[in-house]
Amino acid sequence: RLFTEFIENRTNEDGSDDGSRLTELFEVLNTPQNKRLKNLDESVNAFPYVNGRLFEERLLGTAFNSKMREALLECCYLDWALISPAIFGSLFQSIMDKAHRRNLGAHYTSEGNILKLIKPLFLDKLYERFEKIKTNKKKLQEFYKELSTLNFFDPACGSGNFLILSYRELRKLEFEILKLLHKENVLDIDAIVWCDVDQFHGIEVEEFAAQIARVAMWLIDHQMNMMISEYFGQYFARLPLKKSANIVHGNSLTIDWEEVIAKDKLSFILGNPPFIGKQLQGKEQKEDMKKIFGKVQGAGVLDYVTAWYLKSAKYIQGTKIKVAFVSTNSIAQGEQVGILWKELFDNYKIKIHFAHQTFNWSNEAKANAAVHVIIVGFANFDSDNKTIFEYEDIKGIPHAKSVKNINPYLVEGDDFVIEKRRKSICDVPNISFGSMPNDGGNFLLTDEDKAELLLHEPIAEKYIKPLLSAREFLNGKNRWCLWLENLELNDLKSMPLVKQRIENVKNLRAESTREATKKLAEYPTLFGENRQPKSDFVLIPRHFSENRQYLVLGYFSKDYIASDSCLAIDNVTLLHLGILTSSMHMTWVKYTCGRIKSDYRYSNELVYNNYPFPKNVSQKNKEQVEEKAQKVLEVRASFEESSLADLYDPLAMPPTLKKAHQELDKAVDKCYTTKSFKNDKERIEFLFELYEEYIESMAK
Repeated sequence: RLFTEFIENRTNEDGSDDGSRLTELFEVLNTPQNKRLKNLDESVNAFPYVNGRLFEERLLGTAFNSKMREALLECCYLDWALISPAIFGSLFQSIMDKAHRRNLGAHYTSEGNILKLIKPLFLDKLYERFEKIKTNKKKLQEFYKELSTLNFFDPACGSGNFLILSYRELRKLEFEILKLLHKENVLDIDAIVWCDVDQFHGIEVEEFAAQIARVAMWLIDHQMNMMISEYFGQYFARLPLKKSANIVHGNSLTIDWEEVIAKDKLSFILGNPPFIGKQLQGKEQKEDMKKIFGKVQGAGVLDYVTAWYLKSAKYIQGTKIKVAFVSTNSIAQGEQVGILWKELFDNYKIKIHFAHQTFNWSNEAKANAAVHVIIVGFANFDSDNKTIFEYEDIKGIPHAKSVKNINPYLVEGDDFVIEKRRKSICDVPNISFGSMPNDGGNFLLTDEDKAELLLHEPIAEKYIKPLLSAREFLNGKNRWCLWLENLELNDLKSMPLVKQRIENVKNLRAESTREATKKLAEYPTLFGENRQPKSDFVLIPRHFSENRQYLVLGYFSKDYIASDSCLAIDNVTLLHLGILTSSMHMTWVKYTCGRIKSDYRYSNELVYNNYPFPKNVSQKNKEQVEEKAQKVLEVRASFEESSLADLYDPLAMPPTLKKAHQELDKAVDKCYTTKSFKNDKERIEFLFELYEEYIESMAK
């Protein structure tokens, strides 16, 4: 009310003096009553002394106009008493340009999503204790004192939403305690309210966001004070401000966290550090990663967020501090697991206490970010009560599952990581990359190129073979290559166009700055890397959409050349093909595959060579899988006009093909166990157990 009257009555309608008037007001708000000018107007002197350095910055030179004044008054007419703290994150995000936001990995979050982290981290357990002791006044008093000593730290706090919500929920619990401890009239509310903003600490690299966080913490403090004031019937405001949240402006990965909050005083670390993946990291961020990970092998592929995991793990050694971060789900999939979690398990004895499996993380800002994330809660000590929050729908509500242990793939199971290996853990056919031309395109032919070449040099036909790359395979397109492995010199004399292409390859390789490529110039008729199978083979695209329900494989004769965008498995039987294109194997892919953006990146060393094929398959089950796998191939072939990309589109998959795959799934499942699997979660838990059996057997 005071501020509204000040703008209405003490500023010009054209806004010309708003800047100077606000500067005057800021000075008053920043000055104690006993130090203010004696002749100060009463309407201005009525404003309280705020302190906290909130109004020490001057607005000199700030130019207003009538529209700005009108907008300011419109804000004044709103009731800001119950403003959502999330508005501050939205405010900051809305004024950041898109490129800058991506560079920072900034994602400002909804209240519901923040509660998914803070409830299992600390809030649920605090309320459980409260319910057990709320009738015992002595224990309740001790519990309340403990609440006022808890300290919270967000080492990448942004505009403070995690701290704000944590403080609000702490104050709500405090309120419930106060209602039980002080049922009679309270003479001095200040004496009974012990929780305060100085229990909250943060680090933020953006100065403006750090300032927003400090102000927002005062605002939520005021809101909670008003709630208590209303209940006890007396006004309670902490003015002048004496305490503030400890928000440090700086790079969290280079600042010593002990200088922000001593770890012997800290209770919880929480937040959503920047998500930035390997490809999007700038020079400074890569330097940060080197500083944190040092000589950890393979750390160059890790997401930026992992630096906060490792720094937290180092910081919490020998303490009871609990940590929970929101992260991209990529740190619980593929090769990042074997690098990050191996380090955390082996060298820092980290245990996962709770986890939210992949869900859709959105915020309340305009044009909000929506990414697939996880939440991981961990500590330097074990816990008997572990919880996995599972999602049937990534946009839906999770259900909680109590488990004995949570592995880094965020399913129930022992602590282990899957690392790359050169040879399969099972007795199965070998897998390898396809062949790489290293030819500058001179060996490659389109349909038109092939026709043109054969028009002039028909003898070249016996040296032209179909080339299989992932794109052509999935989209049903033709591509060809010159395969000159058994080139006859007399034929070459009759093929000047082919000879020119060979000459081009030789020159291209000879001019390379890479020594290995220069050596290849001595063999200009051959692909740079020849890994062509000597028998019929199964083709697996190395990269494919995350939306597909099944791994789309192809079965080809050795006359088809597999390119390096694919993987090839030779000497494959229908049994192996059936298993690889089943839901069982696809479940393994989902959890162990690396990613490019959100698409899968199938790895021979990480996925295939670690996949636990079924043991001791009976002849009956083997024949069933072969029959059902053949059926899948036949149904696919019946759709001559459709590409595999179309056939395996989850929205357009033909019912006959889907049914054929479902029958194959049942047959493959029986090769593993007589029990049926309700969902992929049960499948992956079973596969992880079988994987450990294989590893233990290999170690003997």
